[in-house]
Amino acid sequence: MNLSLVIAILAAAISTGTPILFVALGEIIAEKSGVQNLGLEGMMLVGAVTGFIVAFTTLNLFAAVIAAAVGGGLLALLHSFITINLKANQVVSGLALTIFGTGLSGYLGKPYVGMPAPVTFVKIPIPLLSKIPIIGTIFFDHNILVYFSYLLVFLLWFFVYRTNFGLNLRATGENPGAADSLGVNVFRLRYAYTIFGGMLAGLGGAYLSLASAPSWVENMSGGRGWIAIALVIFAVWNPSRAILGAYLFGGVEALGYRLQAVGVTISPFFLNAMPYLLTIAVLIIVTISSGKNSEGEPESLGKPYDREER
Repeated sequence: MNLSLVIAILAAAISTGTPILFVALGEIIAEKSGVQNLGLEGMMLVGAVTGFIVAFTTLNLFAAVIAAAVGGGLLALLHSFITINLKANQVVSGLALTIFGTGLSGYLGKPYVGMPAPVTFVKIPIPLLSKIPIIGTIFFDHNILVYFSYLLVFLLWFFVYRTNFGLNLRATGENPGAADSLGVNVFRLRYAYTIFGGMLAGLGGAYLSLASAPSWVENMSGGRGWIAIALVIFAVWNPSRAILGAYLFGGVEALGYRLQAVGVTISPFFLNAMPYLLTIAVLIIVTISSGKNSEGEPESLGKPYDREER
């Protein structure tokens, strides 16, 4: 394997891992507040089809991204109402929304199946930085959504661990009763962060339909929403570790494509299954290494909050 192929795989790992990174970052923030959202796969698909339709209609990528985020956010709003107000089981609600989002995206996108996106996110090499040998090609020769993801990782890490807002977020997920007694509006924060997570899932979907594979195909998320959920555990609920995990998963997927391109005789079915096999392996390793207490997992994750029971 020569150097140029290695560089190409690493660059592709970043590009391929970016939609997973968006979704994982949103889920980390939602779970930090105590709400688990297993509907990410459906929210990605709704974001993908919404962004594609708006881009197809308006030829405006900015409007498409906003629409995708709103689409994912609306499904997350529904998840918030079901789990926060009605105190329904978060796992069941998330699974139901995945099925609903998959069906809704298929219905909305039916007239657009197979059509190429009229406008797409293209590569914008960063002047000077993109000319740095090896590193420039890997990190600074991508589209603007990739650069935004770099910034988002730092901003969310700073928000969670270096601001009072982040302290309130963590308190809401760890001990909502104590946070409530100190004046933190637990319900409002859980709503806000769950919707924010859904919006990032929608953005991840838009990346697929407008940058990664600029077109609309049913079920084009291909299980990335589930991989993002596993990535949250791998990252121990830390935004800065999510970027490493996302690029690792992206690298495995990109490696499969590159090996096929250079004629390596491995079953394409095995290559396509590699990211999901890695997901299972990561979950097993993290579970064994952390024992019964998952490092970084919010204490009240998945538990509805009732003021009368505090």
